[in-house]
Amino acid sequence: MKNKCCNHELNEECGCGLCRTRINHLGVTLNNKEILQDINLEIYCGDLTAVIGPNGAGKTTLFKAILGEIPHTGTIEFLDPKDNKKGRPVIGYVPQKLDFDNSSPVTVLDLFTATYKRFPVWLGSSQKTKKRVQKNLTLVQAEHLLNRKLGALSGGELQRVLLALALDPVPNLLFLDEPVSGIDQKGLELFYDIVSRLRQDYDLSIILVSHDLNLVVKYADRVILLNHATIECCGTAAEVFDNEKVIETFGMGWAKGNAESKRKEEEQANDRTMV
Repeated sequence: MKNKCCNHELNEECGCGLCRTRINHLGVTLNNKEILQDINLEIYCGDLTAVIGPNGAGKTTLFKAILGEIPHTGTIEFLDPKDNKKGRPVIGYVPQKLDFDNSSPVTVLDLFTATYKRFPVWLGSSQKTKKRVQKNLTLVQAEHLLNRKLGALSGGELQRVLLALALDPVPNLLFLDEPVSGIDQKGLELFYDIVSRLRQDYDLSIILVSHDLNLVVKYADRVILLNHATIECCGTAAEVFDNEKVIETFGMGWAKGNAESKRKEEEQANDRTMV
């Protein structure tokens, strides 16, 4: 059994070089209670990093801290050694759901327009704005939804619309917070197929929070176990799900079975690459 428990940086290079989002010594204390302590993480462009952990482990708090919604210690920065740049990352965010009145006449175009222009949707949208929205929707195979009312969208359609919204401007770091919860299998697969293509096309750094560990095994390059206010374990899916701390948290049968499954997938992928 591997024992790669860690709270260290992920040091693999990505296809576009060494650009990455670095989270350094991040901590959060709320109401005199330490929620997160000394979180250190690097997410390289093109990588999808999944954050797993039991309820109450601090996953939501981590998201809020990175999004700047709650105070924290430590630093969060985007590093681009190619251009010798360092600064706050541009962040795109896809929430689990969007709270709105289903009976509202607001359309997909209205949602984008209000986000872009910050003025009432009843003032309408310019042709320039419509073309911009159409272009973004095309990225997620949702261009036909431009004039659809939000309340008429399926769960999968709405999440693709929110993904398109999160991609403008193209972010350094994309957050996916339980993005397919309650979506049928077809919609789920389409969503992640699109995400996989986008991260290759745009070298996106992605953080995924999901309770569906089967999705994590299938799509994540790296997996992080967040528990007891800190990162207890990190590595590839095969490494993490073979780790004793993950087995303790999620159960031996599930973790070891999926670790072996993921390991075989990685071996088959390597074999295809060598042919």
